[in-house]
Amino acid sequence: MMKKIQTLGVVAVSMMASTAFAADFSFDRPGSGISTGITPVGQLAWEQGLPSASYQEDTIDGEKTKTVTLNGDMLLRTGLADGLELQLGWQGPVWQQYKRAGKTKETNGLGDVSVGLKKAIDLKDDRLTMALLAEAIIATGNDEFTAHDDIYSLTSAVAYKFSDLIGTSITMRYEAQNSDWAVTAIPTIDYKIAGKLSGYSEFVYRKAESQDYEYGLGTGLIYAINDRAQLDASVGVDLNGDAPSYNGGLGVSVLF
Repeated sequence: MMKKIQTLGVVAVSMMASTAFAADFSFDRPGSGISTGITPVGQLAWEQGLPSASYQEDTIDGEKTKTVTLNGDMLLRTGLADGLELQLGWQGPVWQQYKRAGKTKETNGLGDVSVGLKKAIDLKDDRLTMALLAEAIIATGNDEFTAHDDIYSLTSAVAYKFSDLIGTSITMRYEAQNSDWAVTAIPTIDYKIAGKLSGYSEFVYRKAESQDYEYGLGTGLIYAINDRAQLDASVGVDLNGDAPSYNGGLGVSVLF
């Protein structure tokens, strides 16, 4: 009888610890930056676009073009050790519609895949957290939906929790493709709205070698179903040049 009581006590403590860890866990969706949360060991986080979308206008030889793209991007994260996770991503099936001079062309295919390792950095602070992500995007997609050459990147994220209502973070991404480099900075503020609903706003700055500076704004809503699942909606706008370009989408994330 005493053994049974002890066993039940160990199980209860284990479940409480697991629940607490799940409560501290954070998804990387939505937004352009990454979170500082790490998937608990032996658990799987599935983050799915439902779908992600982009709209872009341009002018070629005096004729206006319009491009609409939808893709079901997916990210799987699993804990390998305390403070370390493996990430497997896929840009998913892609559908694109291109319009120019009254003509419409539709294409579909598959996007690139990615693999990464994310490590939490202990800053010995209850409010300040940090994580590093080393990632490779492998150009395996169809011709219309691939980067054509592999991209290797190192991303850092630092987050500070002011209170239960407001937090800030900044994501820095350094990437190399062949001999070309690019750097992206993404400061973000997140805030509670009411109950299980929260939101975020971000500014995106990017500079690629031999390219003009790129700027963008993004915002979104997150509904926490519970500690292990959330729904999200987001929208963003690029602030480059005169041609409008928008992105956004819906998503669902679950921790198993």
